Amino acid sequence: MDFIRELQKELVEVREFPAFGAGDTVTVSYKIKEGNKERIQQFQGVVLQRRGSGSTETFTVRKMSGNVGVERIFPITSPFIDAITVNKHGAVRRARIFYFRERTGKSARIKEKRRFTNN
Repeated sequence: MDFIRELQKELVEVREFPAFGAGDTVTVSYKIKEGNKERIQQFQGVVLQRRGSGSTETFTVRKMSGNVGVERIFPITSPFIDAITVNKHGAVRRARIFYFRERTGKSARIKEKRRFTNN
């Protein structure tokens, strides 16, 4: 097992992203190839969960597109992720907020966690 972990450390490029977790609103800039063209698409939504560790870590983002909920799972080590921007830090008590899928209206809001920085 250690051999596999060592091999993953060598092959997988480690990139630095801001700290985020469940309940946070993030914007993921994702590279999309269409034919021979490449463009960057923004996917903004609420993080439902982070799971895994190391090179197999993934996170799930949910957004509302019209009246339909759209979820997408992103591998954290994907070479197609250009940037991750944290828009808001949400105050939730769980690491996986799947109950958020059934919420509509006012109950679908997540309270913002204020972060103070010393200038």
